[in-house]
Amino acid sequence: MRLSGWGRYPVLECPTEQLHRQVEVHRMVERSGTLIARGNGRSYGDAALNTDFTLSMTAMRRMQAFDASTGLLTCEAGALLADVLETFVPRGWFVPVVPGTAFVSIGGMVAADVHGKNHHRDGSFGSYVESLVLATAGGEMLRCSRRENADLFLASIGGMGLTGVILSVSFRLTPVNTAFVQEETLVTRDLDETMAFFEESQRWPYSVAWIDCTARGGRLGRALVSRSEWAARDLLPRRFIDQPLSFPSRVSLRVPIDAPSTMLNPLTIRLFNGLNYCRGRIRAGLRCVPYSPFFFPLDRINAWNRLYGRRGFVQYQCVLPKAHSSSGIARLLEQVARQQPSLLAVLKLFGPAGEGLMSFPMEGYTLALDFPMRADTLGFVKMLDGITRAHGGRVYLAKDACATPADISEGYPGAAAFRAIRAGSSGMGEKFASTLSQRLAL
Repeated sequence: MRLSGWGRYPVLECPTEQLHRQVEVHRMVERSGTLIARGNGRSYGDAALNTDFTLSMTAMRRMQAFDASTGLLTCEAGALLADVLETFVPRGWFVPVVPGTAFVSIGGMVAADVHGKNHHRDGSFGSYVESLVLATAGGEMLRCSRRENADLFLASIGGMGLTGVILSVSFRLTPVNTAFVQEETLVTRDLDETMAFFEESQRWPYSVAWIDCTARGGRLGRALVSRSEWAARDLLPRRFIDQPLSFPSRVSLRVPIDAPSTMLNPLTIRLFNGLNYCRGRIRAGLRCVPYSPFFFPLDRINAWNRLYGRRGFVQYQCVLPKAHSSSGIARLLEQVARQQPSLLAVLKLFGPAGEGLMSFPMEGYTLALDFPMRADTLGFVKMLDGITRAHGGRVYLAKDACATPADISEGYPGAAAFRAIRAGSSGMGEKFASTLSQRLAL
């Protein structure tokens, strides 16, 4: 099959098979050359691609056990976050850390150690994983946790599927009383004010900013900052007060065809950014909204990646240590505004780094951008990589398209230990590989 990540770059021919049972995974691992497991294909670049063999986990999506006294859920790795939420939110449970889309697999959430809008308070998803079951290169089915096979467990959290095939995951849910959040939107005039609002908002569980990345000069970094917390029952719309865990059905649109490659150009991107900032100023203030549009705003548009045209796009996300975030983010935004504006630019505040050897977050600010694929896009992204590296930061492997081994060695303190585990664990490095791992010498 011709496969790609969500960014639709690169596109590669990958032998693929969808398996349904754990025993089938073991047989496939034994008889194949190199392989990588693939969830729902929502990483953006080449993390879930292997031209020898790509193993689809989408049929292994059963929920296996739930303990209502502790909130511990065990499910197969191919289960989607959307299915977990649809099942458990009406019962008063939520996943403690969620990324920007609900259409990710639970195994993929572990492999990327996904973060959310609450990292400054609650850390990344790996913090809530109690254990996982891993199919190894040697044909074993290992249970890994902080007590059993702990080195393999910490290498798998954020390990991009390179330690083995994650078969099932046990993780903790968190109780909620309603299916709504109380959201406040603040309008900022520049980057300093944007960051100041983040610092002032640390008592709020969730915070995120959309940045007008076309603004320059004294307006550089102007933004719409949203902060929120779970809504109390008495704040809900009247028709939901008696059923606080119900929520409106999702109304979604679909992009039916690939947009013309000329649709997203500097002029239209600047127009969108300006209009969105003005719209945000009008809508600023407090409001009560269902959880889905707050956590997963783009899920309302099916196949939204087609808006970037057939050539796809590159998603770029970096994190910079807090001491260098202000100067580094300003430098990145200056280059973006001057050379290649981004349609969507998102800023978040991270708390302390997690446990995983290759987990992306560190204490500081993270900036996510996207760029339609053009002749000069990869060169531009490499220039952004240089700015990130110069400020002591690192790029997110789940979104990376063109980083180098040196970028990873400098940016990830655990990279050497991760490579050593891969090299020393019964054929792990020879069996589990992706285009990303081959490019980055992981």
